[in-house]
Amino acid sequence: GVVAVAVVFLLMRSRTGLALMAMRDNVGAAETMGINIYRAKITCYIIACFFTGLAGGVMYMVQGYILPDSGFSINWTVAMTFMVIIGGMGTMEGPILGAILYVLLTQFLFNFPGMSMIILGIIAVVVIMIAPKGIMGTLYEKTGFEILSLRRSMPKGISIKKAE
Repeated sequence: GVVAVAVVFLLMRSRTGLALMAMRDNVGAAETMGINIYRAKITCYIIACFFTGLAGGVMYMVQGYILPDSGFSINWTVAMTFMVIIGGMGTMEGPILGAILYVLLTQFLFNFPGMSMIILGIIAVVVIMIAPKGIMGTLYEKTGFEILSLRRSMPKGISIKKAE
């Protein structure tokens, strides 16, 4: 997990990561700026496949078996969605915070097996209503606080003036 976060963090701060973020925002504009869309998408796909395969291998080593339900059950899908929604999409820290909160909440709700999914759903709806960008997205929006910033600082000696 830590290695995957480090690789994604470094990737997103690289030229390829900047290209991916430009493509996310506007594919046409990214292509106009000279970004090779095909190459950037293939690079992203290869990295995602590598970590998915690695996760599957680790999952097999831990469980000793693999079933389709291991990665495609409704509980698994809800858990992943909950982590991203609660923590905040579009941030590096959001899904990490969401995963921590999900694990803590599921441990706390372990004694309420019939109600745990309902309670998690209620929490997700409340967070969506109060903080539509998730906890980290809203925290950044209100305070500018980021732990793993993907923004690059301007080189020293360069200043940008507003157009008149």
